[in-house]
Amino acid sequence: MTASDFSEVERRADPQSADAPRRTKRGQATQRKLLEAAEEVFAELGYHEASVVKITERAGIGLGTFYLYFDSKRTIFEALVIDLNRRVRHSMAEAMQGASTRLEAERAGFAGFFRFTAEHPALYRVVREAEQVSPEVLHLHYTRIVDGYVEGLRAAQAAGEVSDIDPEVAAWALMGIGELVGARYILWERDADDRRPTEIDPHVFDHMMRFIETALAPGPGDEGRALPADEEAGQ
Repeated sequence: MTASDFSEVERRADPQSADAPRRTKRGQATQRKLLEAAEEVFAELGYHEASVVKITERAGIGLGTFYLYFDSKRTIFEALVIDLNRRVRHSMAEAMQGASTRLEAERAGFAGFFRFTAEHPALYRVVREAEQVSPEVLHLHYTRIVDGYVEGLRAAQAAGEVSDIDPEVAAWALMGIGELVGARYILWERDADDRRPTEIDPHVFDHMMRFIETALAPGPGDEGRALPADEEAGQ
């Protein structure tokens, strides 16, 4: 996707748009209720079985009011993907505050991601359905995460904290690890009462981090060496 494609997706669906009536506190509260209801309905029923009526009923908001904020079921679905993306990135960034090294930041960021996953299991179903419903917003979701990741890894390479691995490839790989480990050890796990865990198993987390730290740790000659631009581009 090009930058203009992303801009069009954001213009259409970004839940923090400045358009009226969203600018007022009351409008923002109404929009938040609709997004929270949409998160529940899409998670329970999936995109195709969900409806605007079911979302407004769950939110306790009139059908006419819905259309002051969103044009359609697809629009609120796209807005929900962007909203979940913003919140999961905030959870990770907040957890990483105070980390003194990149490896500490990785550990804290993954912990933040898994906490968010436990609290918002809808993230997985919504993002996966986006592949069919709105590929553009799916690409936007992943690209926003990867862009920040790449920037952090490049800074760590310049400081000699991370090996000279291609930062973009590493970012996608790390994101894949987090997504699948979260699916296996949070979403699929159940206790005797069929409840999901509220956090990831410490044993699983520690071994996952051992794997990641080994992969990122700098070797001899890596200090301060980032990949040349042509190597990053695969040329």
